[in-house]
Amino acid sequence: MGTGKKRNRDLSEAEIAEAMRQMLEGEAYPEQVAAFLLGWRVKPETMDEFRGALSACDDYIEKSPIADSIELGYPYDGKLNNPYLFPLMAKMLEGSGLHTVMSGGALQPAKGGLTVKEVVDACTFPEDYHFFDREKFFKAMCSLTEIRRRLGLRTALNTIEKLPNVAQSDTAVTGVFHMPYVQKYIDTFAERYQRFIVVKGNEGTPEIFGKCRTWIVEQGKVEELTLYPEYYGVRYKKSWKKISLADSLQAIKEPSDEFIKLARYNAAFLLFVTQKYETIGDAYDVLPRNTF
Repeated sequence: MGTGKKRNRDLSEAEIAEAMRQMLEGEAYPEQVAAFLLGWRVKPETMDEFRGALSACDDYIEKSPIADSIELGYPYDGKLNNPYLFPLMAKMLEGSGLHTVMSGGALQPAKGGLTVKEVVDACTFPEDYHFFDREKFFKAMCSLTEIRRRLGLRTALNTIEKLPNVAQSDTAVTGVFHMPYVQKYIDTFAERYQRFIVVKGNEGTPEIFGKCRTWIVEQGKVEELTLYPEYYGVRYKKSWKKISLADSLQAIKEPSDEFIKLARYNAAFLLFVTQKYETIGDAYDVLPRNTF
């Protein structure tokens, strides 16, 4: 890696795990870390490398198992143009028997959006919503934030950090923006969960803002579905302009009727993929129409 086209080669799981260990332990100089991350990205990454890096990270993550939970994997580079749905979804799901797990932390390159942590810090949540701050459960990764910011580019860490499996959930859902990453996510994460779902969600998050595709993986089999929120009367119009934290929080704390319906649909989707209801429609019908 980083030696030119003729001598570049992919790393084994053991080699990438050792490289991750050196970075997380602070044994590598900042310049070495930046050069490695850039070279790894340009090469580009392989599935063995993603899996090896995740395996190394597991040794540094403090796990807190939560039964009957679903992990939602959000990007650490934030959302840029639309408010987050998850605070409303958490209220919709209160008392459903499903525990929602998310993680977050300081902003990472390169989108420059609003982070999950910023929104969590400004909102209140029911007891069955669980947020894990990376500063507490994975401090070693936090030590790389400044280097990543100076580099200013997306790296392989943007992919592997989305689902730390901190609660050892049976089910996980993450979002994808670029279609080639669908299979990469499946190959990287599916074996770590009983059910794994990829959503072509809004801004690379697992949040559904309109017609989109989703992939449900269980026991090595992949089922592709197309989702149609408009079938349930959801006609929310996405924004293409940068949103401020204040405007995002305003949309959450005083939601429009369409935003509430959108949150309801997304909550129903989570109940469906965790097999608490046979269809999204069944779950949608039992969820509260307005709790705000």
